[in-house]
Amino acid sequence: MDPTVNLATYPGLDARIVILRAADEVDAVFIRTERCNVLLDTPATPALCRQALDRLAGHMAADRPLLVINSHMDWDHFWGNAALDRRIPIVAHDAALERLRQPAALQILDEKRQEQRFRDVEIFGPTLTFGGETMTIHGGDLTLKLIHTPGHTPDHVAVWIPQVRTCLAVDAVEFPIPEVWSSNPADLRALCASLMRIHGLQADHVVLAHGQSADPAVVDANLRYFSRLRDRVAGLSDIGVDASVLAGRSDFQLQDLVAMPKHMPDEMRAFYESCHRSNLAAVLEACSAGVEFIGDDFDA
Repeated sequence: MDPTVNLATYPGLDARIVILRAADEVDAVFIRTERCNVLLDTPATPALCRQALDRLAGHMAADRPLLVINSHMDWDHFWGNAALDRRIPIVAHDAALERLRQPAALQILDEKRQEQRFRDVEIFGPTLTFGGETMTIHGGDLTLKLIHTPGHTPDHVAVWIPQVRTCLAVDAVEFPIPEVWSSNPADLRALCASLMRIHGLQADHVVLAHGQSADPAVVDANLRYFSRLRDRVAGLSDIGVDASVLAGRSDFQLQDLVAMPKHMPDEMRAFYESCHRSNLAAVLEACSAGVEFIGDDFDA
């Protein structure tokens, strides 16, 4: 059964920005501008997307078109696309289409369809894409700058709204930690570069899709986490050790590197420990290859 979508906000967040919270699964975001209504991500199922649109009835401007942005092609962020009117434009990065062409896109759907809530999901991808680093939506009162922020995934996009100093970081920033796309050092370097780019915005609000936070301090905490990982791996006498083994050692466990919430559910804790092992594997690969992936500004 799908979770219930509720509307949420954060202290000081502009009223034109509304959080669409599907329990602990994912947060999507609605932005109302003078020229258009904008929905960033469509949650995990068509039913959730319909719920979200129903909840937004009092916030959408009836005289303005709806534009959808898919931040990236992870299932919990775009499988709701199938609920949209086919005339609604869906914007994403060019790399999103590359991901949808990979066999893994259908493999994940086949696996998820074992659960009843995913039985009616059909993959419906973006209809407008952009290449390069940025794309800008000129909404009149608000400007939405789509920024390619790879590393978590190759296609990931964050949204910067300069007039209200708000970054919709989606999964590029995460509490307690983000997860790198692969153990390839290039992906690790890309993720840290994306974190640094978001840090450089000096936003008043950094809205996450996971972790239910808009605190810009999470960006710094993510960078410190990777800096600590680098330093501890660099101090090993043997960096050929397996990441799963190393993640169980003192000083290399997730709770040794970040402050973990005291009441985090066991399932969620296990998920982030898995993310930590993935990150650790990437750091081991990078250090072994002599690849620098983060500067010294965030040394612990």
